[in-house]
Amino acid sequence: MTDIQTRTISTTVHGRYLVRDGPPERLLVGFHGYGETAEAHMAELRQIPGIDQWTAVAVQALHPFYMNRTGMIVASWMTSLDRELAIDDNRVYVHSVVAQFPPPRELVFLGFSQGAAMAYRAAAGSNATGVIALGGDVPPEIVEARPKLPPVLIGRGIREEWYTDEKLQKDLRFLREVTTVSTCIFDGAHEWTDEFREAAGEFLAAR
Repeated sequence: MTDIQTRTISTTVHGRYLVRDGPPERLLVGFHGYGETAEAHMAELRQIPGIDQWTAVAVQALHPFYMNRTGMIVASWMTSLDRELAIDDNRVYVHSVVAQFPPPRELVFLGFSQGAAMAYRAAAGSNATGVIALGGDVPPEIVEARPKLPPVLIGRGIREEWYTDEKLQKDLRFLREVTTVSTCIFDGAHEWTDEFREAAGEFLAAR
């Protein structure tokens, strides 16, 4: 196969996002987890206390696929294949979504699971005023680049199996060097809970 070349080309795809209108000066942009949808994420955002004080946006990942058993169409942010190119594509995509709204006074990115990495990526070097990450770690390229980050809230369930306490402690050591960070350790697993929603609401209210 030494005569075969792998090449890439930039192209245009259409992304989709859901919007729940609120005060234009406060914009909350959310990213769902692997195998989820913007609809599922918006349903969670709507349960955050005080969300009526924000315009809420749920962004759908650019890579849809069918769930094997149900046939439901869900999405993923990226795989290990051409990861760096996917990161660049996603960053441009998210910034394009944010640009559809009047410049907000407060801009917070919120991500669950795989979407947590997207929240950190979107906030890096932007005018974001907050990051909320639930059940997901800081991506390695952010740790390496050490960009400016706004205050961060991390949520983790005590029965969480993927985002382990070891990963949490590693993230805390890094984040404390570049920004302020708080945590919500709740009674749960890899999931949203009322306790976390309350903490997220308090974090948003403090912006």
